[in-house]
Amino acid sequence: MDPQKLQEQTRFLVRQRLRPMVNQYEVHTEAADGSEGELAAFAQQKRLAFKEQVTLYADTDKLRPILGFKARKRIDLASAYDVTDEVGRPIGLFRKDFKRSLVSSTWHLEQPGHAVLTGSERNKVVAVVRRVWGFIPFVDVIPFAWPYHFDFYAGDRLAFSVEKKIAFRDRYVVDIKDAALDRRLVIAQAVALDALQSR
Repeated sequence: MDPQKLQEQTRFLVRQRLRPMVNQYEVHTEAADGSEGELAAFAQQKRLAFKEQVTLYADTDKLRPILGFKARKRIDLASAYDVTDEVGRPIGLFRKDFKRSLVSSTWHLEQPGHAVLTGSERNKVVAVVRRVWGFIPFVDVIPFAWPYHFDFYAGDRLAFSVEKKIAFRDRYVVDIKDAALDRRLVIAQAVALDALQSR
């Protein structure tokens, strides 16, 4: 997708594809009827990697990279993830706030020249239930069924939100309110919310 056209988008649909040994994500624009429109990005993440690195491509054949994110440290629960463009130039970063995430998952997204965005789970009750769910014997092998949503704010101003939909495969709707926010950073953060949420 043309970079200018990508930056004009205000809503993306993210869908996880189930594949052995990898997580795959398709990011689409939204068509006029609410269905998936043009492919904006395709991502693939190896499971159980010691150092997270995810590349997003313009197509499912993975011929043209458009951005990527990579952990700064190996197996660090509070590691920052650098987001780079197609040739490896930095365009921003995101990081999990480990201390605040003990109760409700919280992330910080940084874009040069832009206020730091803080995103956390909208429903604090669901956040607590998700944590308790993981400690119940034998139940932790069953996927957590309740959807969760993240709202990212610059101060008291909503910049974008990521809403998980109830479906067999993980599906998300990304709504962007801030016109100056780099869409590539938003896409990277949206994919990371699913790919890295258990860390």
